[in-house]
Amino acid sequence: MVKIAVVGSVAIDLVVTANKRPIAGETVLGDSFRTVPGGKGANQAVAAARLGAEVSMIACVGDDVYGQAIKNNLQDNGVDITYVEPVTGIASGTAHITLAEGDNSIIVVKGANDSVTPQFVQRAQPAIERADIILVQQEIPAETVVYLAELCTKLGKKLLINPAPARKISEVVIEQSAYVTPNEHEFALLFEGENRADVLKKYPNKIFITEGKNGVRYFDGNEERVIPSFIVEAIDTTGAGDTFNGAFAVAVAEGKSYEESVRFANRAASLSVTKFGAQGGMPTRAEVEGSLNG
Repeated sequence: MVKIAVVGSVAIDLVVTANKRPIAGETVLGDSFRTVPGGKGANQAVAAARLGAEVSMIACVGDDVYGQAIKNNLQDNGVDITYVEPVTGIASGTAHITLAEGDNSIIVVKGANDSVTPQFVQRAQPAIERADIILVQQEIPAETVVYLAELCTKLGKKLLINPAPARKISEVVIEQSAYVTPNEHEFALLFEGENRADVLKKYPNKIFITEGKNGVRYFDGNEERVIPSFIVEAIDTTGAGDTFNGAFAVAVAEGKSYEESVRFANRAASLSVTKFGAQGGMPTRAEVEGSLNG
């Protein structure tokens, strides 16, 4: 069983569904409201755990009912919460999600996730040292991502950076990372003004651009590849990218080829959108392998 450490955000998602999303100044009637566990870090941890990895979460919650709910959910999904700590006087992170017109719009309030500092990560170093691969996203402070990249380099550990939400990352941090998984918007921000093909050639088997229904693009050292996604009827696309990242981390840590890893992750992500909630549709290992072999 591969070991994965996830450094990142945990949250409660406040989800509204409606036929259309309001424009500025407009009020519309919604169809439903639910609160469900989320946060990019927690989503990736749950995705990896359901796919058979031994996962440790490194995160901060508020000293509120949402914080306890976040911890309980991680435990229920088999994630080690030794390094998930409450922060006094700060609210847990929340994501305010509108599902309408076949897609989602999200506002994230980071709350306690801003307390995932370099000093906090340093205290959790034992979990990082045990891991085969480490995942991080950008709903935590930028200096923490920089510190983690330096730490992983020092320890000889593979780091996967999911650069979401979109925020600039230095070339040094990209060089220190094993994998970077931007979507098209994030790629355009990271490599502003640069030719996509040239960037992919510069970073063979490192930059994996997720292009939604079109698949995942990367340069394998010889040619540019696009591994197609799987066509499904989407119910809720929230968390699809997080499922991809968790699944990709599991697959590469297990020694699968990059093509196999992307295909495995694409299949997991496609299954995840067929149910409600960021984590609601995240599949088990048996579900992914059964649908790949079916």
